[in-house]
Amino acid sequence: MPLAVYVLGLGIFALVTSELQVAGMMPEMATGLDVSVPEIGYLISLYALAMAVGGPILTASLLKLPKRSALMVLFAAFVVGEALAAVSDSYGLVVVARLLTGAVSGAFFGVAIAIAIEVSKPEMTSRAISVVLSGLMAGTVLGLPMASWVGPAFGWQASFWSVAALAVVVGVITACTVPRLEGDESTTVRGEVEALKSWKLWACFSTSMLLIGATYAGFSYFTPILSEVAGFSSGAVTSLLVVYGVATIIGNYVVGRLADRYAIAVLAFGLLSLVVLMSLFGMLAGSQAVAVAAMLGIGLVGVTMNPALVARVMGVANGRPLVNTVHTSVITLGVVVGSSLGGLGIDLGYGLRVPLWIGAGMAVLGFLTLVPDLVRAKPAPHAPAQTPAKPAPAESVEIQTLESK
Repeated sequence: MPLAVYVLGLGIFALVTSELQVAGMMPEMATGLDVSVPEIGYLISLYALAMAVGGPILTASLLKLPKRSALMVLFAAFVVGEALAAVSDSYGLVVVARLLTGAVSGAFFGVAIAIAIEVSKPEMTSRAISVVLSGLMAGTVLGLPMASWVGPAFGWQASFWSVAALAVVVGVITACTVPRLEGDESTTVRGEVEALKSWKLWACFSTSMLLIGATYAGFSYFTPILSEVAGFSSGAVTSLLVVYGVATIIGNYVVGRLADRYAIAVLAFGLLSLVVLMSLFGMLAGSQAVAVAAMLGIGLVGVTMNPALVARVMGVANGRPLVNTVHTSVITLGVVVGSSLGGLGIDLGYGLRVPLWIGAGMAVLGFLTLVPDLVRAKPAPHAPAQTPAKPAPAESVEIQTLESK
């Protein structure tokens, strides 16, 4: 595996830390900016919106640049956004900063995956993608706790400065390790948009949105479910979420090993597993043993399906940067839709378990989008075997040969 692939994963880690950092210091930011906690919560939604909308636009504007140069531009813009948030004393400036860093994050995913595909051997493509996306898992496991610790301890501005410094360091390492990779003059915005007109590609996108949405419908509410339904203490819940994060790293590694050859089968297994695990969790959330087992199972087969999702999209669109970025936008949409539907179910009075049932339902829909590929993947029925003709006895062959002479 080229060293550049691991460095790209480190870049994803820095960006994901930025995405999540606000969640760990909402009270401090609300006090410092003199706004309500829900208004700070909007900063998370705005970041996701900028990823989904701004990411593809930014990627399209960088298509002609050499890919490493595009990454450097994105790193520079990201550092500017984090620094702007760190020096801001008004909510409006922080909103601008989050929109900028969100758009950069969306574009970075697309360009990083395209580079990983280009520098890796064809038979290692999915493994390379899983390494890059491991930064996503590591950002959840390590980045969020780090930002949550720095913010309350040293002030919320210090958290933004810390992530900006991390991005500078990773940017320098990237410049030293990632090859230049000249831009492709044949790549045009029109050509990239044409690729996006494929209905097969949007079928792949729908699976991605539903699978990730199913996962986040449940995951977004694991904390209240584990504490109020399963009866775990707050300290135990924190520990369980860390273990969940470790499960996602393990699952991501395994899926990356299998996705090149068995992408459709892996996705089918993951979606069916989500249906079973979410349903069991929903029925038996009051049992601590079942709750822990189901949560860890979801960690193994939920967001960890990303390498297989990307491999499936690659099979249709051949790893195009804009397609990868739009795919990231669709996945982000899945996060928003899943968590929103889960919250809506709770608000309507169906209880804390309803997000798990919503997740199971979305996983069923996701599996249905796979059915055409599963049908096409079935081998054609074999024709009836014909009885081979019996070979002529050796003596007969010898006589015929003599006669022909």
